[in-house]
Amino acid sequence: HVDTMGWSIAMGVLFLGLFRFAAKHATNGQPGGLQNMVEMIVEFVQGIVRDVFHGKNPIIAPLALTMFVWILLMNTLKLIPVDYIPALTYAMGLEYTKIVPTTDPNATFGMAIGVFLLVLFYSIKVKGVGGFAKELTFSPFNHWSLSWFNLILETVGLLTKPFSLALRLFGNMYAGEVIFILIALLPFWAQWTLQVPWLIFHILVVTLQAFIFMVLTIVYLSMAHEEH
Repeated sequence: HVDTMGWSIAMGVLFLGLFRFAAKHATNGQPGGLQNMVEMIVEFVQGIVRDVFHGKNPIIAPLALTMFVWILLMNTLKLIPVDYIPALTYAMGLEYTKIVPTTDPNATFGMAIGVFLLVLFYSIKVKGVGGFAKELTFSPFNHWSLSWFNLILETVGLLTKPFSLALRLFGNMYAGEVIFILIALLPFWAQWTLQVPWLIFHILVVTLQAFIFMVLTIVYLSMAHEEH
């Protein structure tokens, strides 16, 4: 999975480079196109965090911004025709290259597990070990005799969070790539008839999946910060 690691790291470096460049060259006067774009994205993410996250944690907004832009950049690689980069790397003597990291479950599960570990960390930090254990054993039925049943329900609910994050992103992006490949196998005259409408629709999917991953991350971390 070196290709997945390589392209995901490249998109992360691109994100950091663009935003750092925009921050260092920001002006109080009439902003340029890059500064406008960065400010719009930051204000958009900041508004989502204010509406969804009800705790106090300075890490949440930067984390949400990183998730959204990083996943959006990785998803946007799908807009490059599926055979261009693999054909180029094959001509260079390399094997088939997968250029969209989010179509690899290793990438999506890696990010989802990272979010899950943060949820566990802040659940214990905010509520304490005893408070977190009580939340798992006395909810939704607040009686000691049903604590074992509550523990099963809450554990299943807790474990579904990383699975839902990872599989939703992977499933949508992988299915879109498969459809692009199937369209590419059609006669040339039929490709443009199907490829252009699907490409326009998929631009919405690319943005929407990054947005959903970010919002669910904020929601899960907000739940981890609820002291009650």
